[in-house]
Amino acid sequence: MYIKKILLAIAILGLIGLSIFSYYIYTSIFSGNTSFSEDEKLVYVPTGADYQTVIDSLQPYVEDMESFDLIARKKGYASNIRAGRYAIKTGMNNNELVNALRSGNVPVKLTFNNQERLENLAGRVAQQIEADSTALIEVFKDEEFLTENDFTEAEALAMYIPNQYEFYWNTSAEEFRERMKREYNRFWTEEKRQKAEEIGLNPKEVSTLASVVHKETAKVDERPKVAGVYMNRYKNGWKLDADPTVIYALKHKTQKWDTIIKRVLYKDLELDSPYNTYIYKELPPGPIFMPDISAINAVLNYENHDYFYFVADVENFGYHKFAKNLAQHNRNKQEYVRWINKQGVKR
Repeated sequence: MYIKKILLAIAILGLIGLSIFSYYIYTSIFSGNTSFSEDEKLVYVPTGADYQTVIDSLQPYVEDMESFDLIARKKGYASNIRAGRYAIKTGMNNNELVNALRSGNVPVKLTFNNQERLENLAGRVAQQIEADSTALIEVFKDEEFLTENDFTEAEALAMYIPNQYEFYWNTSAEEFRERMKREYNRFWTEEKRQKAEEIGLNPKEVSTLASVVHKETAKVDERPKVAGVYMNRYKNGWKLDADPTVIYALKHKTQKWDTIIKRVLYKDLELDSPYNTYIYKELPPGPIFMPDISAINAVLNYENHDYFYFVADVENFGYHKFAKNLAQHNRNKQEYVRWINKQGVKR
């Protein structure tokens, strides 16, 4: 009888222990284990990260790391880390947390525009995905890639069409570049290529001229008219005589890219540079700026008119006064020069 009581007690204790263990496992899996003031936090897991790196990233947000570790190991996550950008919500249990880290890679809505050079583009993109600017600029300027795709380094900026794109945060520099090449080919449809051919340009030349148009006017509705002026000059064998190309030439020569130049001087027009369209009839070697889509479309659908000149309109800021002949242009220009002198702008 005594032995039976002992065995019964042992059995009861075993059941109690099993219940406690089962409860611990249950709570480890299904009880909320994340806590922070916001509804959601983003956790970044770098490429090549080990399990400890993930633990360190989660530490500020997980209340009981021991229980998380238990479930992560039981579900095989500890030995199968996946790089990416993951959203975790407050109140998540360990099971939900592991599932989020395994399959919840959240895309980045990556944007870029208004970049002057490939270096600027690399810096902008590196702020949004894992690839750093050094790796990005290296692949942007890779000679083999450029040759295979019929770009020079000077033309390469034309391949990156400014827009919003969806990428995974852990996208590599090479993956970003290849995606942009596909987007470039998608943008330059057969219809657009046909339009370019009809106006005597190829897509890279359109982007180059569009970069000048973009720099000349921030007013989207005026860009087709400005593009029409440059196309009139181009088709008639004139030099473009575009001030933005001179500014770019000055920066290119000095490599002082942060220089702000508000006024082009007569001496600047003598700078011998392939980017100086006051000296050379040809288009610049490549874009002097990343033209947005409206500027590209402005060139493809430029306004047909008889204007060959334009200058800033001091009575309607942001817009320009257009002229068909040099005499009329000089009158408009004198008005602008008087105004800019009055403002005290010397450079």
